Amino acid sequence: MSKFEFITNDIKGLVVVKPMVFGDDRGFFMETYHKEEFAKGGIDKEFVQDNHSKSTKGVLRGLHFQTENTQGKLVRVIKGEVYDVAVDCRPNSETFGKWYGVTLSEENKLQFYIPEGFAHGFLVLSDEAEFVYKCTDVYNPNAEGGIPYNDETVKVIWPEIDCEIKTSQKDAKHTPFARQKFEFFERY
Repeated sequence: MSKFEFITNDIKGLVVVKPMVFGDDRGFFMETYHKEEFAKGGIDKEFVQDNHSKSTKGVLRGLHFQTENTQGKLVRVIKGEVYDVAVDCRPNSETFGKWYGVTLSEENKLQFYIPEGFAHGFLVLSDEAEFVYKCTDVYNPNAEGGIPYNDETVKVIWPEIDCEIKTSQKDAKHTPFARQKFEFFERY
Protein backbone atom coordinates (compact mmCIF):
# COMPACT_ATOMS: atom_id res chain seq x y z
CA MET A 1 0.00 0.00 0.00
CA SER A 2 1.39 3.37 -1.02
CA LYS A 3 1.99 6.09 1.54
CA PHE A 4 0.94 8.64 -1.10
CA GLU A 5 -1.98 9.29 -3.42
CA PHE A 6 -0.93 10.91 -6.72
CA ILE A 7 -3.74 13.02 -8.18
CA THR A 8 -3.43 14.16 -11.80
CA ASN A 9 -5.47 16.75 -13.68
CA ASP A 10 -6.01 18.00 -17.25
CA ILE A 11 -2.48 19.40 -17.54
CA LYS A 12 0.06 16.64 -18.18
CA GLY A 13 2.86 16.56 -15.63
CA LEU A 14 1.17 18.43 -12.79
CA VAL A 15 0.51 16.19 -9.78
CA VAL A 16 -1.11 16.87 -6.41
CA VAL A 17 0.39 14.54 -3.81
CA LYS A 18 -1.69 13.52 -0.81
CA PRO A 19 0.46 11.87 1.87
CA MET A 20 -0.87 9.33 4.32
CA VAL A 21 -0.94 11.01 7.74
CA PHE A 22 -0.73 8.95 10.93
CA GLY A 23 -2.13 10.95 13.82
CA ASP A 24 -3.23 10.54 17.40
CA ASP A 25 -3.60 12.69 20.52
CA ARG A 26 0.19 13.27 20.54
CA GLY A 27 0.32 14.79 17.03
CA PHE A 28 1.05 13.25 13.64
CA PHE A 29 3.68 11.62 11.44
CA MET A 30 3.91 11.53 7.65
CA GLU A 31 6.51 10.95 5.00
CA THR A 32 6.83 13.92 2.67
CA TYR A 33 9.03 12.24 0.07
CA HIS A 34 10.04 8.70 -0.81
CA LYS A 35 12.04 8.27 -4.03
CA GLU A 36 10.65 4.86 -5.02
CA GLU A 37 7.04 5.75 -4.15
CA PHE A 38 7.25 8.99 -6.11
CA ALA A 39 8.75 7.19 -9.13
CA LYS A 40 5.78 4.78 -9.07
CA GLY A 41 3.51 7.85 -8.95
CA GLY A 42 5.13 9.33 -12.07
CA ILE A 43 7.57 11.73 -10.38
CA ASP A 44 10.94 10.18 -11.17
CA LYS A 45 13.19 13.16 -10.50
CA GLU A 46 16.27 13.89 -8.48
CA PHE A 47 15.88 16.86 -6.17
CA VAL A 48 19.07 18.88 -5.60
CA GLN A 49 17.98 21.94 -3.60
CA ASP A 50 15.50 22.66 -0.77
CA ASN A 51 14.03 26.13 -0.15
CA HIS A 52 11.92 27.67 2.63
CA SER A 53 10.11 31.02 2.55
CA LYS A 54 7.88 32.90 4.97
CA SER A 55 5.32 35.44 3.80
CA THR A 56 2.39 37.41 5.18
CA LYS A 57 -1.22 37.55 4.01
CA GLY A 58 -1.65 39.00 0.53
CA VAL A 59 1.91 38.33 -0.61
CA LEU A 60 1.93 36.94 -4.13
CA ARG A 61 5.20 35.37 -5.24
CA GLY A 62 5.43 34.62 -8.94
CA LEU A 63 4.71 33.58 -11.52
CA HIS A 64 8.37 32.48 -11.82
CA PHE A 65 10.47 30.25 -14.06
CA GLN A 66 14.13 29.90 -15.06
CA THR A 67 15.27 29.97 -18.70
CA GLU A 68 18.36 27.90 -17.79
CA ASN A 69 18.70 25.41 -14.94
CA THR A 70 14.97 24.88 -15.35
CA GLN A 71 13.43 23.60 -12.16
CA GLY A 72 10.80 21.06 -11.33
CA LYS A 73 9.39 21.80 -7.87
CA LEU A 74 7.72 19.74 -5.16
CA VAL A 75 5.99 22.34 -2.97
CA ARG A 76 4.08 22.26 0.32
CA VAL A 77 3.00 24.51 3.18
CA ILE A 78 4.10 23.79 6.75
CA LYS A 79 2.36 26.79 8.34
CA GLY A 80 -0.70 28.67 7.13
CA GLU A 81 -2.40 28.45 3.74
CA VAL A 82 -1.62 29.46 0.16
CA TYR A 83 -3.23 29.20 -3.26
CA ASP A 84 -0.58 27.66 -5.50
CA VAL A 85 -0.61 28.01 -9.29
CA ALA A 86 1.30 26.49 -12.21
CA VAL A 87 1.11 27.78 -15.79
CA ASP A 88 2.04 25.54 -18.72
CA CYS A 89 4.79 27.35 -20.67
CA ARG A 90 5.73 24.38 -22.89
CA PRO A 91 5.19 25.60 -26.48
CA ASN A 92 4.65 22.04 -27.77
CA SER A 93 2.06 21.16 -25.12
CA GLU A 94 -1.66 20.76 -25.84
CA THR A 95 -2.31 22.83 -22.70
CA PHE A 96 0.18 25.65 -23.48
CA GLY A 97 -0.94 28.78 -21.62
CA LYS A 98 -3.36 26.92 -19.34
CA TRP A 99 -3.09 27.09 -15.56
CA TYR A 100 -4.02 24.93 -12.60
CA GLY A 101 -4.36 25.97 -8.97
CA VAL A 102 -4.64 24.16 -5.66
CA THR A 103 -4.93 25.27 -2.03
CA LEU A 104 -2.04 24.01 0.09
CA SER A 105 -2.17 24.29 3.86
CA GLU A 106 -0.72 22.96 7.08
CA GLU A 107 -4.11 21.31 7.65
CA ASN A 108 -4.58 19.48 4.33
CA LYS A 109 -0.85 18.63 4.03
CA LEU A 110 -1.14 18.39 0.24
CA GLN A 111 1.94 18.76 -1.92
CA PHE A 112 2.06 19.94 -5.53
CA TYR A 113 4.59 18.79 -8.11
CA ILE A 114 5.28 21.27 -10.90
CA PRO A 115 7.65 19.90 -13.56
CA GLU A 116 10.14 21.82 -15.68
CA GLY A 117 8.43 23.93 -18.32
CA PHE A 118 5.98 25.70 -16.03
CA ALA A 119 5.76 29.10 -14.38
CA HIS A 120 4.91 28.88 -10.69
CA GLY A 121 3.56 31.20 -8.03
CA PHE A 122 1.44 31.39 -4.90
CA LEU A 123 -0.80 33.79 -2.97
CA VAL A 124 -0.78 33.73 0.85
CA LEU A 125 -4.32 33.36 2.21
CA SER A 126 -3.56 33.11 5.96
CA ASP A 127 -2.03 35.77 8.25
CA GLU A 128 1.34 34.22 7.45
CA ALA A 129 2.57 31.12 5.69
CA GLU A 130 5.74 29.08 5.54
CA PHE A 131 6.33 27.45 2.18
CA VAL A 132 8.92 24.74 1.56
CA TYR A 133 9.93 23.12 -1.69
CA LYS A 134 12.40 20.81 -3.35
CA CYS A 135 13.90 21.69 -6.76
CA THR A 136 15.32 19.50 -9.52
CA ASP A 137 18.01 22.07 -10.37
CA VAL A 138 19.82 24.90 -8.62
CA TYR A 139 18.66 28.50 -8.55
CA ASN A 140 20.28 30.60 -11.28
CA PRO A 141 19.78 34.36 -10.70
CA ASN A 142 20.95 35.11 -14.25
CA ALA A 143 18.15 33.00 -15.77
CA GLU A 144 15.12 34.41 -13.94
CA GLY A 145 11.91 34.90 -15.86
CA GLY A 146 8.27 35.31 -15.12
CA ILE A 147 4.73 36.15 -16.11
CA PRO A 148 2.60 38.84 -14.40
CA TYR A 149 0.25 37.30 -11.83
CA ASN A 150 -2.63 39.17 -13.49
CA ASP A 151 -1.63 38.36 -17.08
CA GLU A 152 -4.42 39.07 -19.56
CA THR A 153 -3.71 35.98 -21.68
CA VAL A 154 -3.36 33.39 -18.91
CA LYS A 155 -6.18 34.80 -16.74
CA VAL A 156 -5.45 33.03 -13.45
CA ILE A 157 -8.44 33.32 -11.11
CA TRP A 158 -6.88 34.07 -7.73
CA PRO A 159 -9.01 33.75 -4.57
CA GLU A 160 -10.43 36.97 -3.19
CA ILE A 161 -8.78 38.12 0.01
CA ASP A 162 -9.57 40.96 2.41
CA CYS A 163 -6.32 42.85 1.83
CA GLU A 164 -4.24 44.26 -0.98
CA ILE A 165 -2.05 41.89 -3.02
CA LYS A 166 1.65 42.57 -2.46
CA THR A 167 4.25 41.64 -5.08
CA SER A 168 7.95 42.38 -5.37
CA GLN A 169 9.18 45.13 -7.68
CA LYS A 170 10.82 42.43 -9.78
CA ASP A 171 7.56 40.47 -10.13
CA ALA A 172 5.69 43.63 -11.16
CA LYS A 173 8.00 43.95 -14.21
CA HIS A 174 7.48 40.48 -15.73
CA THR A 175 6.87 40.30 -19.49
CA PRO A 176 3.30 39.37 -20.49
CA PHE A 177 2.76 35.77 -21.58
CA ALA A 178 1.77 36.73 -25.16
CA ARG A 179 5.09 38.56 -25.69
CA GLN A 180 7.28 35.61 -24.65
CA LYS A 181 8.50 32.85 -26.97
CA PHE A 182 9.33 30.15 -24.35
CA GLU A 183 11.79 28.47 -26.73
CA PHE A 184 13.82 27.38 -23.70
CA PHE A 185 10.88 25.06 -22.76
CA GLU A 186 10.53 23.38 -26.19
CA ARG A 187 12.27 20.22 -24.97
CA TYR A 188 9.59 19.51 -22.36
